[in-house]
Amino acid sequence: MEARIAVLVSGSGTNLQALLDDPVLRPHIALVLSDRPGVGALDRAREAGVEGALVSAGYMRLLGKTVLDVYGGRWLNVHPALLPSFPGMHGVRDALAYGVRVTGVTVFLVDEGVDTGPIVSQEVVEVRPDDDWDSLEPRIHAAEHRQLPAAVRALIEGRLQVDGRLVRVREPDRD
Repeated sequence: MEARIAVLVSGSGTNLQALLDDPVLRPHIALVLSDRPGVGALDRAREAGVEGALVSAGYMRLLGKTVLDVYGGRWLNVHPALLPSFPGMHGVRDALAYGVRVTGVTVFLVDEGVDTGPIVSQEVVEVRPDDDWDSLEPRIHAAEHRQLPAAVRALIEGRLQVDGRLVRVREPDRD
């Protein structure tokens, strides 16, 4: 069976757009689910001709062990920090408040914890001395838009090798 991708969204959908813009991934994106009504991501899905739906229960209550039992090892998330540093909802804010010199982006396999799954890829983003949220966040988004599509391609192409917490990403086959 050809891979089908469901994308979970809760905001403007810039990461969804990065997936939609990837010519390898776009044909596989079958469904976009949001936990919030009226978000831009649902508009992006509609404009791309992808079915969208609202999940009124919210992700935290709905997507737990039952979903992990079915999709474990095939469910990726992207986080705006270099995990395990700054997990949770405010990775960019927390990195700035802590005064780190580098932060970044982590793509990981979802497990039952909060931002605790095995790491698939990371990209470092420099925190400049004059950075604030408005200057750092666009660079974080740019890194997310590079890392997430690459990780999803590796997943659907069967190039992720998981051994406990260690994830190896094989290079794509060259024709």
